[in-house]
Amino acid sequence: MPITSSAKKALRSSDKKRVNNLRRKAAIDTNLKKFRKLVVEKKVKDAQALLPALYKSLDKAAKTHYIKANTASRLKSRAAASLKKITA
Repeated sequence: MPITSSAKKALRSSDKKRVNNLRRKAAIDTNLKKFRKLVVEKKVKDAQALLPALYKSLDKAAKTHYIKANTASRLKSRAAASLKKITA
């Protein structure tokens, strides 16, 4: 357990960051999993409807530095490419 006041504050801060990071991770993981499942099942309309939510979760994670901006861009690009592949 922390003893000094600055260490106590650091613990509180890291606990809050941990909760937010887990929330971001869950949002990305669930949206990606749903999207990939829809692509495999070739449900184009549903996948197109889910794409903005996936983009939003990736952009928020990149904005808060949970993931790098290039990682978010790469995942968004691959999602769009997989959607384009099943529509064509």
